[in-house]
Amino acid sequence: MNELTPVLNKELRATIIQMIHRAGEGHIPSSFSILDAIHFLYTEILKYDPKKPKWEERDYFVLSKGHGCAALYVVLNKYGFLKGQDLIDYGKPGAILGGHPDVTCVPGAEASTGSLGHGFPTAMGLALGLRIKNRPNRVFALLGDGECHEGTVWESANVANNLELGNLCALVDWNGSAAQLMSKDDLPGKWKSFGWEVQVVNGHSDQELRAAFSRLTYAPRGTPKVIICQNVKGWGVKQVQGHGIWHHKIPNEQEMAAMLEELK
Repeated sequence: MNELTPVLNKELRATIIQMIHRAGEGHIPSSFSILDAIHFLYTEILKYDPKKPKWEERDYFVLSKGHGCAALYVVLNKYGFLKGQDLIDYGKPGAILGGHPDVTCVPGAEASTGSLGHGFPTAMGLALGLRIKNRPNRVFALLGDGECHEGTVWESANVANNLELGNLCALVDWNGSAAQLMSKDDLPGKWKSFGWEVQVVNGHSDQELRAAFSRLTYAPRGTPKVIICQNVKGWGVKQVQGHGIWHHKIPNEQEMAAMLEELK
């Protein structure tokens, strides 16, 4: 397995900044919040073949938090699903990469997501379909904590538990976005109440992620699992950290230069 290094993920963050600045479209803080968890999945957990994105033996990853897709794109580029030119063309008319992942265009994308609460039910359906077909593939989905206020998330969590989808694992980006509107929210307790196996980790720590995943077992029939990642929105660049104006703000040349300097 490859080791994760801060320098590597700083480089990926720099690429995200440049992509979004060039395109005039994207969510830098949301992408930074989930980047480390996505990178860890593709580095150490998922089974895939970038030359055959639809390889039947692959694990499935659904980015339910679709507006953070720049994080997925840079990881897909690193591991051979996308070309460097694809990142350069991000957001341009006719490009395969847009502000939300499109399953019909993006190699490695398993669902078109962006409308919150849609990707996770898709992942649950994939897990059920794979079990019906007696296939051992695993399904992983990444959700936002704000997205967990959508009713479809809990309907799917309830169904997954009752169907005993032991091949399904969710990751939740618990960066505090949801607390801006509803501060009384015991997210781990909610998932436990729906019968899921729950772990809470620092989602920016490969060591904690590795320890959490090492404790998981997968089977076509069993208990679904969720890893709740205590993340920081905008992690890595102080200028964009938190829940202020940077949610969908595009950096100008001076702001981008300052961000890139901080990442050196």
